[in-house]
Amino acid sequence: MHWLFSLPVSALAIIPIQAERPLRVTTDGAEYCQTLVLRLAASPNATAELPRFLGEEGRHLCANGRYRAGIAKLRRALRAATAEQRGG
Repeated sequence: MHWLFSLPVSALAIIPIQAERPLRVTTDGAEYCQTLVLRLAASPNATAELPRFLGEEGRHLCANGRYRAGIAKLRRALRAATAEQRGG
């Protein structure tokens, strides 16, 4: 029965702590869309087919007020650009 009380503490001990990256608080809005657009534009592989396509879709969605969907597309574009850069 004592093991039941120690379970949550031991479970937390295996969770990795991400001290390298600071916590970034974002909101689903035009400003964050613009931040992602700028980050994508600065990426060396932003003009590859998939990142460019996803980026254009994301910008279009954000421009039409569909921030969550636009942000999701822009994040996918950033991941695709990173994958292109790694050769994958």
